[in-house]
Amino acid sequence: MARRYDTNDATDRATGLREAASAVRRGELVVLPTDTVYGIGADAFTPEAVGDLLEAKGRGRTMPTPVLIGSPNTLHGIVTDFSEMAWELVDAFWPGALTLVAKHQPSLQWDLGETRGTVAVRMPLHPVAIELLTEVGPMAVSSANLTGHPAPENCDAAQEMLGDSVSVYLDGGPTPGIVPSSIVDVTGKVPVLLREGALTADELRKVVPDLEVAN
Repeated sequence: MARRYDTNDATDRATGLREAASAVRRGELVVLPTDTVYGIGADAFTPEAVGDLLEAKGRGRTMPTPVLIGSPNTLHGIVTDFSEMAWELVDAFWPGALTLVAKHQPSLQWDLGETRGTVAVRMPLHPVAIELLTEVGPMAVSSANLTGHPAPENCDAAQEMLGDSVSVYLDGGPTPGIVPSSIVDVTGKVPVLLREGALTADELRKVVPDLEVAN
């Protein structure tokens, strides 16, 4: 039976975060609020849990799961060949609605799907998400919806779709907005905007003027 906690209540928040952290460490799934939409998350380093996440969403391995982190310092352990321009984007827009596609460390023991040696990573601008990520480390997180359905802006919508496939629901109330994060590929010499979301190409070019836009 799934458990749900109101993170706007101090006591419920403390209990919920503790229960969510325990669930993640056991390889179970949790739903958490972010600065865009609600996400369904699992320990990034437990392949079975990531597999359960994809199954809960009805999603295949050809759509790998992004990774959320609680601090930019975590990047040092999970990415490689991270350019100066990539760090400038981190400094300017994290935490926030910017996802960076980078080469991951080849030594990492994880399986996020068919990533071709890359990882899509983001630090969300949401206190509940950051607190959980700081406690448990990098999490594989995708929008908390069934594939083909709208991404949920509230915990009710997430729970209605995902039910008992999730162990713990952290209810932070409505999310600030449904505009997804912008995705920038930083695996090459020049950053490439793959998806324009909350951040426009013009905003990003104020930091990295050489930014290209994918066709």
